[in-house]
Amino acid sequence: MIRLALTASLVLAGHATFAPMADAEVRFGKNVFIGGNDVSNQTFNRKKRGRYIIHKGRPKKPGCVWRKNADGSKTKVCHLQRKKQN
Repeated sequence: MIRLALTASLVLAGHATFAPMADAEVRFGKNVFIGGNDVSNQTFNRKKRGRYIIHKGRPKKPGCVWRKNADGSKTKVCHLQRKKQN
């Protein structure tokens, strides 16, 4: 009886330590630049993700492409060239 109660209390204590995953949403507002490129007014969340790759020189295929992930989400992959700062 004591062994059963001890096991049950350990299982319940173990579940209390795991916090639920939080959903987050990232919104780029006005005048947001990544590597000198304008990325204003874009929203990314769990199903719609973004990945920006900044190249020093000209990228082989510049621009953005939507790619599907295995979990059903999409990722916007952008190959951008770093712009000179004034």
